[in-house]
Amino acid sequence: MSQGIEFNRLMLDMRAMQMDAMSQSKTVAAVPQMAGNSFSEMLGSAINKVNDTQQASSQLSTAFEIGKSGVDLTDVMIAKEKAGVSFQALTQVRNKLVQAYQDISQMPV
Repeated sequence: MSQGIEFNRLMLDMRAMQMDAMSQSKTVAAVPQMAGNSFSEMLGSAINKVNDTQQASSQLSTAFEIGKSGVDLTDVMIAKEKAGVSFQALTQVRNKLVQAYQDISQMPV
């Protein structure tokens, strides 16, 4: 029974993240040039969000380990998975940026 509850919670979290991503992409598509937001600022913001996700996961894990009341193992596992997925996504973006830089630097002038 608890696996069904964990799966449902995970699915709800994934759907919420999908809705957030879809609403953000619509906002970006509607406003092609955002005032004051350069690429470096957006990348820095993304890195900070990943860092915040990892720190929150670590704090939740620590709270569970010391036995703090109100901290559920499923919440800890979901937070750890979110942190892992966000870090993997950031790593893939970094890899694509490095590859693009290398491709551009190898172009004849």
